[in-house]
Amino acid sequence: MSVIKVVPTKIALIETKPTAQNYDKYFEFEFDRFALCSDSSKQKVLKKDVDLEINSDDYDWLILVGAEAFKYFTRKTSVTEYNGKIIDEKFLALINPSIIRFKPEAKKAFEEAVQSISGYVSGELKLEKLDEDKCYGIQDKQTALKFLQDAIDAPRPYIALDSETSALYARDGYMLGFSMSYEPNHGIYCDADIIDVDIESKMQELFRLKTVVFHNAKFDLQWFEYHFGFVFPKFEDTMLMHYMFDENPGTHGLKQLAMKHTPYGDYEKPLDDWSANYRKQHGILKAAFSYDLIPFDIMKNYAAMDAVVTFLLYEKMSAAIVKNKKLKWVYDNILLEGCNFLKQVESNGVPFDRERLEFAQEVMSKDIEAAIEKLYEFPEVRQFEKAKGSNFNPNSTVQLRSLLYDYIGLTPTGKKTGTGADSTDAEVLGQLAASHAVPKLILEIRQKVKIKSTYLDKIIPNLDRDKRLRTGFNLHGTTSGRLSSSGKLNMQQLPRDNPTVKGCIKANEGHKIVSMDLTTAEVYVAAVLSKDKGLQDVFKSGGNFHSTIAKQVFKLPCEVGQVDELYGDRRQQAKAVTFGIMYGAGPAKISWQVTKDSGKEFNIREASRVIAGYFESFPNLKKWLDDCNAFIRANAFIYSQFGRKRRLPNAQSKDKGISSHEIRSGINFLVQSVASDINLLGAVDMQKYINRTGMKSKIFGLVHDSILAEVPEDEMEIYCEKLKFFVQRDRGFSIPGCPVGCDFEIGDDYSFGKWENYYK
Repeated sequence: MSVIKVVPTKIALIETKPTAQNYDKYFEFEFDRFALCSDSSKQKVLKKDVDLEINSDDYDWLILVGAEAFKYFTRKTSVTEYNGKIIDEKFLALINPSIIRFKPEAKKAFEEAVQSISGYVSGELKLEKLDEDKCYGIQDKQTALKFLQDAIDAPRPYIALDSETSALYARDGYMLGFSMSYEPNHGIYCDADIIDVDIESKMQELFRLKTVVFHNAKFDLQWFEYHFGFVFPKFEDTMLMHYMFDENPGTHGLKQLAMKHTPYGDYEKPLDDWSANYRKQHGILKAAFSYDLIPFDIMKNYAAMDAVVTFLLYEKMSAAIVKNKKLKWVYDNILLEGCNFLKQVESNGVPFDRERLEFAQEVMSKDIEAAIEKLYEFPEVRQFEKAKGSNFNPNSTVQLRSLLYDYIGLTPTGKKTGTGADSTDAEVLGQLAASHAVPKLILEIRQKVKIKSTYLDKIIPNLDRDKRLRTGFNLHGTTSGRLSSSGKLNMQQLPRDNPTVKGCIKANEGHKIVSMDLTTAEVYVAAVLSKDKGLQDVFKSGGNFHSTIAKQVFKLPCEVGQVDELYGDRRQQAKAVTFGIMYGAGPAKISWQVTKDSGKEFNIREASRVIAGYFESFPNLKKWLDDCNAFIRANAFIYSQFGRKRRLPNAQSKDKGISSHEIRSGINFLVQSVASDINLLGAVDMQKYINRTGMKSKIFGLVHDSILAEVPEDEMEIYCEKLKFFVQRDRGFSIPGCPVGCDFEIGDDYSFGKWENYYK
């Protein structure tokens, strides 16, 4: 690794505690070395353990190594986010190099940070700040109109646009202002209070003429469309662009990218400090603070910088993305189209039955109270409380551990927590329930408390006037390309075993809830990618997939339709092996999974034999998996069928466990991402058809491999017919004569009748 020669200055390097790490090999300048805590035996250094005596004013630069040192001096929690960057003009953040041992992918980030720090110390790198004539606020109509006209007349065919709002959802608040940039290093922030019909007209003229660049377009589009009715014929999204270059979640924030790709660093830090002081003075929690509390004169420069940075990011990333045709296709045809689609999905909202929610809330409260009362029927619980002198808390792992193992005398299962203590998680409680009634009762209490507190108690106050809940769906939240959900309700994590929440998602009168689910989609993708004729023939046969596989692999002496009844355990084994192979699992993992699911021992030797038989039946599948393995190992990346790129730096790790896990992730990505994209593209086409024809059907969610919609009964036939057509549309990727399977469920609610049975 090359180093930059620098002019010596007075520098301090501060670790959390003394280590043997040799920092001299990274930096070609002298520095004083310190530790927050002189006691190297401390596992975790707390504020009370700090015995460092240093005056930061005595140093030109302080290099803060690791999260603890970084937080102590800057009061910020993410050293990774600031790695290699300046904070408060003299603090330089650096991730701990020891992390590279178990996260080899961090090596590049560490080396880049070392180079960056050397550049700042030498003066070769400097932060820049825009003058007030280039970055300013607008609070009068004439200045706003002139700026908008200048933007229209500007030579570049694009502008950057951002919104500042009082809330996270358009229906929950109002717009404070907008920021805009039409040329490099020049931006404004305009007060929303001055927007009248003339300014609206000029803004719409601008938006029709230019490509509008956002960072997180789905958010801003919803606000501008909902509050002003603006139309954006052409838009771009630098957040989604960056996702094409770095698929890791949590790396796409505007601040992070500004620090990494622009000369402006953490330009919002003074605003963050102002907000922190304001919250402290007025006793406001961080979660309760909103931007409408910030005066315009404080906000203007920082808000304007959002547009300036977005503009610069677009110029840099748009030039890079056109060089890679695969990434460009994914960005244009999946991400941007998906953004437009999900904007409408979120606007449609999830239909809830408020009466059911309130009824379920009441029932759940009574059930929890009854279960807790039942706990006290057990003498061990009463003994525990008498000994401790306080009420037993079922949600306290420490108390539960003591009750189960010290007072009841149950034998720990052997499963440990991260700290080495005996676990009391759901799996453990399920095992212990066979020996005593208390673990089963605790498990019941936990499940019901979670449903009530996580879902029922939060959904009810977040319903809009139309009894629909608007939540978020994200295109950039997973490395695999699958959608994630966040916001007021995580639609991807609704309870499966309890129909309460799903049963409250209920269609309005004259409508039905329709769920379309891809069947065995990931295995179908593998059959296409591997070109394994035998595996493709299983799909073409049209019977139950896993039964057909079981009959073929185990050579069962019966018809396919009889496998489930006569050889149910073999079908289960075949299913586990199929999915295990798709996810790169070996004999040990598959053995454990089958044993766990069936309750019958399926040893490693038998698992190995079944896997061998599987590959004997489907040799091209084995060859494809081996080829993918070799490609990932050699290149540390792989492309999906549609062109997504998955970067896999740990595939070349010397640690076999780390490299094997990384390769499995890559193969998993190949099948998961394509299945997800098939589903998303089908939903996008369906929504376009709905918009084009004026149908009243409302798609309100994509959950895993499902598409959820509220459909008028008189549109049911055409909706199901068209959705199936669009999902199965030939996109150059299918088994000839056998499109991917689509299963439909139709009912009054999302539980499809299970809610009534549960509460009858």
